[in-house]
This record gives sequence, C-alpha cells and structure tokens, in this order.
Amino acid sequence: MPRLTVNGYEMDYAEAGSGEPLVLIHGSLNDQRYWAPQMEPLGARFRVLAPSLRHYWPERWDGVGDTFKIDQHVEDMAGFIAALGAGPVDVIGHSRGGHIAFRLAERHPALIRRLVLAEPGGELDESLGGASGGSGKQGQAFAEAAALLKAGNTEGAMRRFAEHTGGPGAWERRTATRKAINLDNAHTLLGQIDERRRPYGKAAAESIRVPTLLVNGAQTQPQFTTIIEALARVMPDTSRVVIPNAAHGMSSDNPADFNAAVLNFLA
Repeated sequence: MPRLTVNGYEMDYAEAGSGEPLVLIHGSLNDQRYWAPQMEPLGARFRVLAPSLRHYWPERWDGVGDTFKIDQHVEDMAGFIAALGAGPVDVIGHSRGGHIAFRLAERHPALIRRLVLAEPGGELDESLGGASGGSGKQGQAFAEAAALLKAGNTEGAMRRFAEHTGGPGAWERRTATRKAINLDNAHTLLGQIDERRRPYGKAAAESIRVPTLLVNGAQTQPQFTTIIEALARVMPDTSRVVIPNAAHGMSSDNPADFNAAVLNFLA
C-alpha cells in the first residue's frame, strides 16, 4: 500500500485511476477501505486518493497520546495534498471527514478546487441557529461509547456510536465488512473524547468560496440534515443533492447514486 510521510507521520492511502487528483476523507471508526465502492467508479475519471487519517487502520493505535485532534487531522490533510504537488485538488469528506474537509477549505483555500461535504459531522454554533455551547449530544455519545470500550465491551461501544449517527438498530444493519472496519478502528473513539471539534459558525461557512456540493441521505438522522441546511443558507457557492435509499453512510448504502451525483457535480 502506498504511503506519504506527512508531518512526521507515515500516512497510508489507497489509489485508483489517473488524471486530476480527487482526495477522499473518511469519517469516524473508518479508514481508506470505507471508500472501496468509490475507488473504481471515480477512478475512471480522476486520480482518486483515499488516505487513512492519523491513528486509523492500518495503524493499531492504543488510544494513548495527544495527537488525535481535529486540528492535527486538518493539518495532516493539508500536508498530504501539498505533498502530491498537483496544485488545488477536489476533496470529498464524509461525516467527521466532512468536518475536516470543511476546516481544510476554511484554512487552506488554495489547496481546494471543489468540495463535496457528505453529511459533515459536528454541531452548529449560535450564529447558525445552534444552542449556546453546542447541544452536548455529540460529546455525550462519544463519552458513553468510550466508556463501554474501556470496560471491554467493544461491540457495545460500536453499537452506541452507530446509534448516534444512524438511530436504533444502526449497528445491526451494517454489513459485515463495515462492522469489521469499525472494529479495526475502535480505539480511535478514545481520541474523540477530546478531539476539540469546534461547532460550525456563520463566518467560517461564509469564508468558503469554492464550489461545494452538500450531500445527505434521504433516510438520515435529523441532526445531519440540520447541518446541511444551515451550511446551504450561508456558504456562497453550494448545490445540494439527496441520495435516495440511503442514510448517513450514503456512499456505501447507495454507491451508484452517490457516485453519479459526485461525478455530475465534478463534470
């Protein structure tokens, strides 16, 4: 598997196709393998690169240390893109990876040509209609899942986290492949307790001026739709698509429609 040294870290990634770069950023409990349904279809038009973020598979992290932070992952992705030496690139981010992609476009606009935010995770601040200091539901879910993990109940931790993003029964509905990927990355939950993910704010959203596609699943949880709608109101250059027969994991729930929507936007 290819790798790049980024900020002193050996970052492994999957690659497919040729042409202009398209970088895919995975979300919580996932890694480069999450994007398997996208690699060949998107690789027919682009050089697709899907890195595993710091401390995710193939690393077997024990959850110890202070380097699992949103800001660290943003700067790692900036370093990864810069190391490609290919100028501004197209970026897709899903869930937590969507938050990272948002911050990447906010802080390093020269690196981004076009942006796809697939149900970016997080919360809204008061400027976008969120509660003062955030609702706390996200942090509570992270803490409860991490506590189960520390107690040795790994599957219970996965179930609690899956229900936060997908509602009751979300863990049971996942395929064996998705479950295996999540279990391989279980200890990254210990890092998410204190990842310091700031809520989305109006000023930050207004500063992102690259063309942006906002994507959500038709059957997703309300908190993700709320974020998409808030960003759509204030980001200067957005379009939106809803993927049918899909929930939060729309790129694996319905890859054919997800891939078609991305390719149409990037055409």
